[in-house]
Amino acid sequence: MTMRPWFPDAKLGIFIHWGIYAVDGVRESWSFFDGEVPHERYMAQLDRFTARAYDPRAWAGLFARAGARYAVLTTRHHDGVSLWDTALGDLNVARHTPAGRDLVGPYAAALRERGLKVGLYYSHSDWNHPDYASVRHAERPAGPEDNPYADAPEGREDPVAWARYLDYRDGQVRELCTRFRPDLLWFDGEWERTEEQWRVRELAALIRAEAPACVLNARLPGAGDYATPEQGVPIEPPPGPWELCLTLNDSWGHRHDDHNHKSTGQLIRHLAETIGAGGNLLLSVGPREDGTIPPEQAGRLEGIGAWTARHAEAVYGTVAGLPAGHHYGPSTLSRDRRTLYLTVFDIPRGPVGVRGLRTPVRRVSVLGTGTELGHRVVGGLHEVPGMLWIDPPAAADLDEHATVLALELAGELELYRGAGRA
Repeated sequence: MTMRPWFPDAKLGIFIHWGIYAVDGVRESWSFFDGEVPHERYMAQLDRFTARAYDPRAWAGLFARAGARYAVLTTRHHDGVSLWDTALGDLNVARHTPAGRDLVGPYAAALRERGLKVGLYYSHSDWNHPDYASVRHAERPAGPEDNPYADAPEGREDPVAWARYLDYRDGQVRELCTRFRPDLLWFDGEWERTEEQWRVRELAALIRAEAPACVLNARLPGAGDYATPEQGVPIEPPPGPWELCLTLNDSWGHRHDDHNHKSTGQLIRHLAETIGAGGNLLLSVGPREDGTIPPEQAGRLEGIGAWTARHAEAVYGTVAGLPAGHHYGPSTLSRDRRTLYLTVFDIPRGPVGVRGLRTPVRRVSVLGTGTELGHRVVGGLHEVPGMLWIDPPAAADLDEHATVLALELAGELELYRGAGRA
């Protein structure tokens, strides 16, 4: 499928990890899989998952103020607990928790009211389904990494049970597509089986039939539209569209004891560096079991939103900016390639330099204040352009977190990438 233009233009999304694991504040699904807590104790959280203060309109308003253009909700993590009243399987919050209702439909409706695109996370894996641990990864030999929640013992595979599991998975994905009409499906758990074992081709055809405009991440192996690196801006960006998944603190879901939140400035730096390399930032929040987003996380989203509002021109609808070495900081480029936006994180001690810029610069201004800055080109020989020096912004023009300079070019951006005269 040709990538839908809204996705690379969106730049910022919100990843919502919400499930029964928020009750005790344990790791989502992994805590029982890795033996950190007994399975019985993990599942007992069902009895205390209330969603009593869940207000999806408040979520959507916060996300919009943050400058996000889409959000992705964990409709079913690896623990198999669905957040909607699915007709497939019995493990869902509508039947087995005090929440007692579908939580996905109101989320989708609230996002659409605010003009945000609707993303739904769904794990291929279900470590609670009776038919899931019926086969093993076809290309991985038996070893200490085998887990009874995921793998059948070697020689005891049951392909009939596995086919039943895939029918269950496909049925749930069909429900998500037909009931909630997602703009994006965010798959996970793909590492536990091969592409063939997952029946990816058939699943992709199902999705394209039910939701032909839906964007798919690359964890639908061989059929996804974009890559999803996690927790660190890649040094070499993936080819094609991509999205960095990043936590606000050290956890995806709500952890009572995790107060190690990144500062607003650090998060804005992550955003600037990600979009400067051509990606989107998918920033994860972990609501409490009652559905409220912790104030430490909400405050950071509001801070990001204040920055994106002041610098929207350099954020939305842009493409990757200068390659490394031309400017000491990230940059973005307008779609028509005639305006270059330089991000400056630190207070400049002197002029801001840009190397290898062949296109003449007509005007330089500070985004957000409009103050024009002097600029000049020094040096250069034959095909090698001189150095562009931009006068440093005054203190009153500096942004608290990241200052953006807008360079209006005389034509489309052209760079010198050579090694100079031998």
